[in-house]
Amino acid sequence: MRVDAHQHYWSLQRGDYAWLKPHDAILYRDFGPEDLADQLAGCEVNATVLVQAAATEAETRFLFTLANRHSSIAGVVGWVDFVANDVASRIRRLVREGNGKLRGFRPMVQDIGDPQWLEHSSLDAAFATILEHDLAFDALVTPRHLPVLERRLQRHPTLRAVLDHAGKPDIAAGAFESWARQIEQLAGTTSAYCKLSGLLTQAEPGAGTAELDAFVAHIFKCFGVNRVMWGSDWPVVTLRVPYRHWFEMALALVDRHAPGHGEAVFAGNSIRFYRLDLGGYTS
Repeated sequence: MRVDAHQHYWSLQRGDYAWLKPHDAILYRDFGPEDLADQLAGCEVNATVLVQAAATEAETRFLFTLANRHSSIAGVVGWVDFVANDVASRIRRLVREGNGKLRGFRPMVQDIGDPQWLEHSSLDAAFATILEHDLAFDALVTPRHLPVLERRLQRHPTLRAVLDHAGKPDIAAGAFESWARQIEQLAGTTSAYCKLSGLLTQAEPGAGTAELDAFVAHIFKCFGVNRVMWGSDWPVVTLRVPYRHWFEMALALVDRHAPGHGEAVFAGNSIRFYRLDLGGYTS
């Protein structure tokens, strides 16, 4: 069993992907399940977690539609307006509409101008309702957000939270030390998980396992083998390499830094974290 804990689909005609621009020649087109199916089969990936790519509830409903049509989608991480006055009822409505596929929410924190946004009390109702429904929180942040993320998670010790793309370290600039200190702090003071995903697009074009090695080693040192899950970040990863290339790189890195724990990193941890129903699989 293998699970891709982080991938995306989008349809440009929907018009709510503000970050996608026509000059992005590789990404500025539609990506759907039919584009990924052969690659999943080739890497023997049985299921995926489909993650939001637009800051709208309409896109979350679009992802539900895909999940209902394609059995490979085991769960959806959607979007909701965390500061809406009626956020609790919005979340409850999406839970109903998700028909069991909604596994969590992801605000696009990296794109919010206020670096202290996560600390605002106006978000408390959203987090309380996420906890009420036993949903997860995906943290799409950069290194500057790690301290405020830590403080937010400490306020909700039972919240299932995962750090997307290891907090997006600036690998290309070699910015290891500050990121490493903050990651160690976050991992040590919270129960957050970490996604082994999105690293190649933080590195220079042409980077390989050597350039990622110290960062991956630190991720496993801090989070351990039971709080790290692999994700492709497809199709964004294709800015650097094809799906299979990143998958094979990740296999080698996990074999080096978490030998004997590939089943956990490539399946068990994400199944447990997202409460995925995969036909009786137990990690």
